[in-house]
Amino acid sequence: MPDLTEIEALKASLRGARRASDALTDIATRIDMADPRTDVSDDDLDELRRLTLANAVAAQALRGLIESMLKRRGKIEDVVTDAAAGGIDD
Repeated sequence: MPDLTEIEALKASLRGARRASDALTDIATRIDMADPRTDVSDDDLDELRRLTLANAVAAQALRGLIESMLKRRGKIEDVVTDAAAGGIDD
């Protein structure tokens, strides 16, 4: 049976990923309503940069936690985390 710490970590990680995703809703609505003949404002671009980084970090944290849980259970082997060793030949 998983320990409480693992479950709480999973819950917290899921909450973080949801919040990061939800934070994109307002800016997405503004972009959807924008006139396609205009440029995106510098403020909106800055906000998008900040929010997409937060979203990426939260998603990666959740992914890492899930992978560690699966590894512990023997469901997957070690996952390549080094981008340089990502299987792309030079």
